[in-house]
Amino acid sequence: MRRKLLVVPLLIACTLAVYAPVRHCDFVNFDDDAYVTANPHVRAGLTLDGVRWAFTNGDASLWQPVTWLSHMLDVQLFGLDPAGHHLVNVCLHVANGVLLLLVLYRMTGAFAASAMVAALFALHPLRVESVAWVAERKDLLSALFGLLALWAYADWVERPCPRRFALVVLCFALGLMAKPMLVTLPFVLLLLDYWPLGRFERPPGGRAAAARLVAEKLPLMLLSLAASLVALFVARRGGAMVWLEHPLPARVANALVSYASYLGKTAWPADLAVLYPLPATWEPWQVAGASILVLGLTALALLAGRSHRYLPVGWLWFLGTLVPVIGLVQAGHQSLADRFTYLPHIGLFVAGVWGLQELAGRWSQRGPLLLGGGIVVLLILAVGSRRQLSHWKDTTELFAHTLAVTRGNWLAHNNLGEALARQGRVEEASAHFAEAVRLKPDYANGEFNLGLCFQVAGRTDEAVAHYERALRIDPSWLAAHVNLGLIVLSQGKVELAVDHLSQAVRLNPNSAKVHFNLGRAFGEQGDAAQAIAHYGEAVRLDPDFAEAHYSLASALAAEGRTLEAGTHFARAMKLRPEWAAQGTP
Repeated sequence: MRRKLLVVPLLIACTLAVYAPVRHCDFVNFDDDAYVTANPHVRAGLTLDGVRWAFTNGDASLWQPVTWLSHMLDVQLFGLDPAGHHLVNVCLHVANGVLLLLVLYRMTGAFAASAMVAALFALHPLRVESVAWVAERKDLLSALFGLLALWAYADWVERPCPRRFALVVLCFALGLMAKPMLVTLPFVLLLLDYWPLGRFERPPGGRAAAARLVAEKLPLMLLSLAASLVALFVARRGGAMVWLEHPLPARVANALVSYASYLGKTAWPADLAVLYPLPATWEPWQVAGASILVLGLTALALLAGRSHRYLPVGWLWFLGTLVPVIGLVQAGHQSLADRFTYLPHIGLFVAGVWGLQELAGRWSQRGPLLLGGGIVVLLILAVGSRRQLSHWKDTTELFAHTLAVTRGNWLAHNNLGEALARQGRVEEASAHFAEAVRLKPDYANGEFNLGLCFQVAGRTDEAVAHYERALRIDPSWLAAHVNLGLIVLSQGKVELAVDHLSQAVRLNPNSAKVHFNLGRAFGEQGDAAQAIAHYGEAVRLDPDFAEAHYSLASALAAEGRTLEAGTHFARAMKLRPEWAAQGTP
């Protein structure tokens, strides 16, 4: 018993030791802006308006109120210091590892095997993406509530009552509100009913028992259905659904190859990347090999199921929990992702560890050898995780590494270019943006970023060409309209400037800066009434917008409306006292 008590703090200490350097990691420009750094609702911390927004928005193409509230709480506690956000992720991961150990031990009574599964789960390098990426808080939270649901389910199975089942439903619902990938939990519970809980054998047994076990999970299945429909609706509205771009045979091929890739990365977790680009097609031999591997392992697991029930349970856990993200309904441009294995990996580890435990029981003289081998494997995994963690230092390191281990990765080129541009390394950034649009000619963001680089370099004609290409690809690109409008305005093409800036106002009527720029264009055109109207809207939207107050005052004064002009001049000088000495802004 004393040894068992020591295992939990040892697991905690090892996980913390592996992930300790994450406190020095920065936010990255891959979703961290949408989730935290550039999200005004999250940056405000925990507020009533923020809570209301968390439950009613579909930002990031997901309905995930629990995740949003978690990020808001982080900002409330730590501000925008990335160390605090990262350390919360680590603590959640540690909690998940301990919970996994306790849940498996409670259900199976096998402490050593449960501890090994928990250690493999906690230390495997495929966990790094979920832990080191602030935006992937949703993985950790959904897993936390999913594991709590498993604990509550084990409690309900031992002592059934409505209150205990309600706790299962509550934990499951919270997990779905963190990340809808948890929709497969009812399927996992049915697998656990088969092994280790053995509920299929309880009277009346047979089909009647199976029907009863399915029926009791109908409330959970209805939650899964509702969460799936909401996820599809929100993802489609947010533009994340790209499955129509890929025919069903291509998606099935990618799913099979992805399953095989996940197995390969489990056994040999090298060359891991934050983004694996989705290829146009897979080679026939790759699809055939993956099909043989997946179907063969499925057949073996099912055939061995009668005498080794943990094998089909673990294997089907792995296959089934990956279904929402395996690409049959394609969301995003990745072929697979390390983070997607966070919960599915548990099934693989259960099948492997219980199989090795059975071998150790048969070959008792080799038990110490297997234990020593297990410890060596854990050490290797810990070293691999620590090494992979170093690539999450900042955006530049992350995407430079990603480009080093992947091919044809247009999004990695773009994101690395953005990081380099922020550092003032515009020429290097331009090269990456150019490669991004070469790899993906219909990439509006890449064209826009190229235009921005040329604009910064003063090469306005080339900037205009790339902004125009971005708008041909995506006519609703707000920033492209604004930048293009300002360039052509500086070139004296006032009507064209008014056209682009008017479109920008239609796209974002609540932007004070956009109204201000349109006011400038109308002023250049000689339309004083429209200029005054848009300057007035700018100061209404942002009462502290000094430049807009000054321009409005100038326009009003030119029209002889001196009293109104004086009010806005006074406001501008109060906001910018240095202008009084200079005479002009």
